[in-house]
Amino acid sequence: MGTAHEGATPGFLVWRLSMKWRVAVDRAVAPLGLTHAQYSLVASLHGMQRAGERPSQRRLADHTGLEPLYVSKLARALEAAGLVERTRDPRDPRAVQLALTERGREVTRQAIDVVQGLLRQLLEPLGGLDSPRARDFSRDLVALLDAPLDPSLGEPPLGSSLDAPLDAPLDAPTGHHANKQEQQP
Repeated sequence: MGTAHEGATPGFLVWRLSMKWRVAVDRAVAPLGLTHAQYSLVASLHGMQRAGERPSQRRLADHTGLEPLYVSKLARALEAAGLVERTRDPRDPRAVQLALTERGREVTRQAIDVVQGLLRQLLEPLGGLDSPRARDFSRDLVALLDAPLDPSLGEPPLGSSLDAPLDAPLDAPTGHHANKQEQQP
């Protein structure tokens, strides 16, 4: 029995899966007042804060793979919504540090729970979140993400005009799952 995607290239399949995921997360976190990109930022910030870090916007941009200008725009919108606090770094007055507000922590915890439910649903065809196939799939994705591209082709950062933010990273700052509660897709 064939599928509509039979014979599709891996690049097309990765793009379709990323779009499916992005739309699903956008819809799921919208009732919490978040977009998928904002979720990526607050979930990463949540993990980094739990690890004892108060990152600068630049550090958060590096962690998420989003352009610094895009992180700044997202952070300003999240600050206006009362979810993020932006302050000058006392060690470097040019840097802006970010922290979740109490309300931001609560909304982020709710959003993480919602997105974890989506992740369980997405990975069910592979045997579930903790299945060997899902672990292999994650390992394969990491290998693809870590593979360098030919520099002449250019690799636009996530969130640039050529690419959309695909997903929240894992917890901060190691990129590994700290525990079940903190796991990000």
